[in-house]
Amino acid sequence: MSKRLYEQKTGRNQGVRDVIAYHIRMSFKAGEIGAEKVLEFGQELALRWTKGRHQFIVAAHTNTNNPHCHIIYNSVNLDCDGKYQDFKRSGIALRRVSDQICLESGLSIIERPGLSKGHNRAEYLGGGNVNEHERQFMCSSTRSRSEPPTVRDKLRGLIDDTISGCSDFNSFIAAMQTAGCEIKQGKHLAFKMPDGKKFIRCNSLCGDYTETALFEQISGKRIVTPKPKTVEPVVHENRPSLLVDIQAKIQEGKGPAYEQWARVFNIKQVSKTLLFLKENGIDSYDELIEKSNAVSAEYDKRLNEIQANEKRLAEISELQKHIGTYGKTREVYKQYLSSKKREDFFEKHRADITLHKAAKKYFDSLNLKKLPTISSLKQEYAALAAEKKKLYAGYYELRDNHRALLVAKGNASRLLGIHENVSELNIPRTKNLDYSHER
Repeated sequence: MSKRLYEQKTGRNQGVRDVIAYHIRMSFKAGEIGAEKVLEFGQELALRWTKGRHQFIVAAHTNTNNPHCHIIYNSVNLDCDGKYQDFKRSGIALRRVSDQICLESGLSIIERPGLSKGHNRAEYLGGGNVNEHERQFMCSSTRSRSEPPTVRDKLRGLIDDTISGCSDFNSFIAAMQTAGCEIKQGKHLAFKMPDGKKFIRCNSLCGDYTETALFEQISGKRIVTPKPKTVEPVVHENRPSLLVDIQAKIQEGKGPAYEQWARVFNIKQVSKTLLFLKENGIDSYDELIEKSNAVSAEYDKRLNEIQANEKRLAEISELQKHIGTYGKTREVYKQYLSSKKREDFFEKHRADITLHKAAKKYFDSLNLKKLPTISSLKQEYAALAAEKKKLYAGYYELRDNHRALLVAKGNASRLLGIHENVSELNIPRTKNLDYSHER
């Protein structure tokens, strides 16, 4: 009925490619719980995983040595206007939710789960015969949902990031070399990516990436709007949060309802902390401290390098502005110095003379004996922009891991009775760094 309502509301019919339902099996250690508890935990897992938006059935086995249940949930939601969207590595996310439920109730979990090979229907049935409809369905269901970017895609992205700060073709070539590309300038312009095996001609990239198009972009004849980059969403549901100091909150006047909520919240955060430590292979408090300090040092070093890079980029932009102003107003200022009626001349050219003096004052503050050329500054800017891209590679992952380790350290300290001042952990917040396209 839900499938028919879905088709009526949306007009979509996927035929043999349609996913009817999804199947989960939740297993427990033998002898720990009975069938009724298995059903209870299976229902909790189904509710958390589907967020109460899909119909499901939970059935527990009573005829096997290992207690486990099967969960079947409908692909169509309760409103019959949408479907469950599976995502990359959903099995790992599901395992985390299951482990958290078990840890909250004091049950065992698999300490170090290994990777297993998936099987399509033909392999699962032992290589039996399959009809054409099943074969088409199997091929479509096992195909990757989001193909990884090719070397050509990476090259287009690198060109987009590099060409914006270049004033001429030579600075563009220098920036591409700084980014790690090999360049061949013969009859055709070609680039070889650091992870590429062969040179790729620009003309083969087509569109805005041919040689002619690149020259037009640099000269300003062609305006290209970069395509937005798709980034896989990062799920933070399993990251631990700092435990609530229940006693302190009660002394502040919080009531019994808050106390009950805080106890449940702390149980969940303890289980998340344990999962985080197990996933990162941390088995002792000393190992947690050591890893936390190492990641903190790496994070601080990367952050300092990024800030120094951005500071220099800002300095170059400011210096370019003043050099341009200085050059445009130089003749007016010379006439002002040689004028016999300086006051009258100043009143007529107040803006240009003031800007010239401000630029001269700025150069003196930098102790510049000789002004750099605009061309050299643009080349340095392009090189720094390419270096900045490298610095940001993996930065947000490092920052999140740093934050999670500090939270785990604070929770572990409180659980073990090591009264560390949580306010001194210096857990980093999201910093508004000037690199919006990496978000």
